[in-house]
Amino acid sequence: MKFFTLLISIFLTCNVLANQKAVTEDGDVVVLNDDGTWAYENKASVEVVPLAMNPNTFTLPNDSDFNFKSNVTQASFWINPKKWSFKKGSPNDAAEYNLSLKGGDLYGMVISEQLEIAIETLADIAFENAQSASKDMQVIHREYRIVNGLKVIYMEMEGTIQGIKFSYFGHYYSDESGSVQFLAYTGSGLVDKYKADIDKLLNGLATQQE
Repeated sequence: MKFFTLLISIFLTCNVLANQKAVTEDGDVVVLNDDGTWAYENKASVEVVPLAMNPNTFTLPNDSDFNFKSNVTQASFWINPKKWSFKKGSPNDAAEYNLSLKGGDLYGMVISEQLEIAIETLADIAFENAQSASKDMQVIHREYRIVNGLKVIYMEMEGTIQGIKFSYFGHYYSDESGSVQFLAYTGSGLVDKYKADIDKLLNGLATQQE
């Protein structure tokens, strides 16, 4: 458990230190470099993966009966407390909350921002930041979903950090209260073992009005 936590800390550090990004009036994402130069974001690795609407609807699992709320946005998160533990991130932590599957090697986190960002841009930025930590990072699949009435982007990524291949799953959502990345991650070799738990966790995304 501590080893996986160390890896994701490395990932998040790269995420925080990545070059700043901005959106032009035409909607293009540009990278602002430390030396004052800028360049259009390279979206090629993302655009090869189609982005279509999943016709299914995704709802809270029956056993996800404990709710905790974001202090940054209006998002909230339903989990099964018998299976998951969670704690607030430290002031220097990129994650608002960190989660772990009890007795397992599956982890989750909530990254919240007060800024409203188009979910397409949010997912693209998340991928570009992931590439800064793992040069072989790839988007395996992404799609629009309706989760508890919210339109989100679901995205799967896979990459290597310090010689270990890991898989990364997330729901990306934004509204006028801010933007949220609700994420789960584990070693790529453990995905089949934990896929049901990953799906149940991510389907706990909701709003505080619900």
